[in-house]
Amino acid sequence: YYSSFDWFFRAGLEYPVVLISVLFAIFAFGACWGSFLNVCIWRMPRRESVVSAPSHCTVCGSDIRWYDNIPVVSYLVLRGRCRVCKTPYSCRYFVVEVVTGTAFILLFLKSAHAMLVPQTVLFYWLGFWYLLGAAWIDAKHRIIPDALTFPVAVTTLIFSGFFPEASGHSVWWKAVLTELLTGAVTGTALLIFSVVGKKIAGGREAFGLGDVKMCALLAMLLGVFGTMFSLFAASCF
Repeated sequence: YYSSFDWFFRAGLEYPVVLISVLFAIFAFGACWGSFLNVCIWRMPRRESVVSAPSHCTVCGSDIRWYDNIPVVSYLVLRGRCRVCKTPYSCRYFVVEVVTGTAFILLFLKSAHAMLVPQTVLFYWLGFWYLLGAAWIDAKHRIIPDALTFPVAVTTLIFSGFFPEASGHSVWWKAVLTELLTGAVTGTALLIFSVVGKKIAGGREAFGLGDVKMCALLAMLLGVFGTMFSLFAASCF
C-alpha cells in the first residue's frame, strides 16, 4: 500500500543505483551549501560581505581559484593548505562541508521514512544550515548575527508561500500568515522573558536578543511546541 505522500517509491528510489545517485547528488548539494556557510561563519562576525568579495586566503590574500574551491575535494587534494602560501586552513572548512552534506542526506531519508510531503525537506535543510552556522558563530564570537537570521527568516516565508502544503495549508497566504504570527508570538514571549529574567538576575543577561530572534525563526520552522521542546532539550543537554 502506497500513501499519497509515499513519493520515495513513486520516484523509483527503492532501486539501489537510483538511490545512491540521488544521495550522492544531495551530498554534493549540501556540501556546496556547507562551503557557503563557511564563508558566512568567517565573514559575518567581521561584518564583511558574503557576496561581493571573491574567496581568498585570509593570510596571503590570494584569490582561491574555482578548482581549489570544490567542496570537500579541494581540501583533501590541497591537504588543507593554501596553494600559494602553504598556510594550513582550519579543519572547520572540511568539517562543515562534510557535516552539512551528510545531514542533508539524513534529513532527506527522514522525510521519506516519515512519508512527509517532499517539500518539507527544504525546511529541514534550511533549518539545519542556519542552526549549524549560528551555533558555530555563537561558540566562537558569542553572537548570532542578524545578517544570518533575517535572510533565513525571509527565505522561510518564501518557502511557505511556494509550498504551503509542507505546513499543512492549502493556500499560500494562510501558510505565510501562520509563520509570521507564530514567529511574532514566540519572539514577543521570549523578549518579555529576557527582560524579566534580566531584572530577576540582577542585571545579568538571561536570554540574549540574538537568541530571541533565533527562537522566533525556529518557531516559524518548527512551530511553537517544537521550539519549546528544542529549548527544553537544549537546556538539559
